[in-house]
Amino acid sequence: MTIAARPAAPADLISNIEHIAFDTDAGVGTLANIGLLVLQTDQTIEDEFRLALPDGVALYGARLPSPVEITPDNLRRMEADIPGAVRLLPDVAFGAIGFGCTSGALVIGEAAVAERVREVMPGVKVTDPVTAAVAAFSALGRKRVALLTPYIATINHSLRAAFIERGLEIPVMGSFNEADDNRVARITPDSIERAIMEVGASDACEAVFISCTSLRVARIAEKVEAKLGKPVTSSNHAMAWHLLRLAGYTQTIDGLGALYRTQIGEAGRAG
Repeated sequence: MTIAARPAAPADLISNIEHIAFDTDAGVGTLANIGLLVLQTDQTIEDEFRLALPDGVALYGARLPSPVEITPDNLRRMEADIPGAVRLLPDVAFGAIGFGCTSGALVIGEAAVAERVREVMPGVKVTDPVTAAVAAFSALGRKRVALLTPYIATINHSLRAAFIERGLEIPVMGSFNEADDNRVARITPDSIERAIMEVGASDACEAVFISCTSLRVARIAEKVEAKLGKPVTSSNHAMAWHLLRLAGYTQTIDGLGALYRTQIGEAGRAG
């Protein structure tokens, strides 16, 4: 066995103090550590999470290979890549991990997504936008929901059916009908606000859910709620709230709408 020789100190080095004493603490996540699997094409979710998560809650993200065109077949292909993305997360104690794709959670299945995450991190709490939305409306005490999406019709009707199976009523739907995720990320908040007001105006609904992690809703949620007079949440908005609650953060957060003043119900704790 060859032992490398200690390098000679440079002639111009006046002092080289090694093994300086140090203390350690809990790191960035003094209150909680949250993991997030982000689609390769997503341009929105991290910005919205930075808005929603308070100081002391650390967010660690990993990118998941994903297609630009959102179709059921393309979404199904992502499942095999979930464990690899989880392995890219740092070695910290996670309070919860989120899978950042609404339509992907629907097509793959929430239970299957959680199972693939737990192949790498057994026992960790897992959520996704579908699971989070159901937990959010349960906590808000709302059942009749207007659904706004950017998706093509096939995904829209599958998503509606999935929410109905999970106990919600979806009497009103609206869609931008845009399959390109890059274009979805550039739909303006003003356009989204107008669409929320349009689909949410019906007396048949008592809340609005905006599906897709690429749509920018978090910054306008409270303002639109005040105009509409009904709770408003979205894929990112609901999932950030659900991750906080699953990770044990129970404080209310001002400026983000009614949901962030609400605690999780027993049905939403399963994770």
